[in-house]
Amino acid sequence: MPQKKSNKKVKWISHYTNNQRILLVGEGDFSFSDCLARAFGSATNMVASSLDSERTLKTKHWTSQAHLQSLWSRGCLVLHGVNVHTMDRHPTLSQMKFDVIIFNFPHAGHSPPLSEQDTNLIKRHKNLLEAFLKNGREMLGEGGEVHVTLRDDHPYNQWNVMGLADKLGLVLKEKVEFLKQDFPGYHNKRGGGVKSNKKFPLKECFTFKFCLAKSSANQFSKVGNDPSGIVAALDKLNFSS
Repeated sequence: MPQKKSNKKVKWISHYTNNQRILLVGEGDFSFSDCLARAFGSATNMVASSLDSERTLKTKHWTSQAHLQSLWSRGCLVLHGVNVHTMDRHPTLSQMKFDVIIFNFPHAGHSPPLSEQDTNLIKRHKNLLEAFLKNGREMLGEGGEVHVTLRDDHPYNQWNVMGLADKLGLVLKEKVEFLKQDFPGYHNKRGGGVKSNKKFPLKECFTFKFCLAKSSANQFSKVGNDPSGIVAALDKLNFSS
């Protein structure tokens, strides 16, 4: 089990710190996880996961191998075959609680290729988002957040992430613009088909930060704005409840 280093210096990248217990799901080539780990200098506070098996990644996202090596060398727990529909019952993850759970650019995939405006495909995307929010909610520690990064233009705004979250008792804490340049080395991947290792256009992208409805805004001020308060708030950093 990852352990907190004593007197650990707080390091930031965008709105993430090495004093947060972070779970990343739906990783493509693990470049986002690796970006955080390199910024922190360690990944002992992180669990990075993918739906794909390690074997599949070697062909689907062949760029993943260097990022995985980097994560392992920094002490990250890497898991494969993690499905957001069942992740709260995963034999390892079910024993953990997190401060931040991140899903960047969720996509339900499609074969054969379909238009993103296809009604059935939009429904599949919404089902995926709802499953992530529902299961992620059960895996949060006190004051925790689930982060979803999406394009917010048409037709992606038809996924109605705000409405799905509200139905599940999650409230929007903040909606912030996602700028790829804030995360050096991150390469967004398509995730399906013969062009799975290719990028896709990032237009009008935002990170939606949700928290439990019962949580007050004050519970988040330590993490959102005051680096010096984080150490005290998360004094016993670990992955247990």
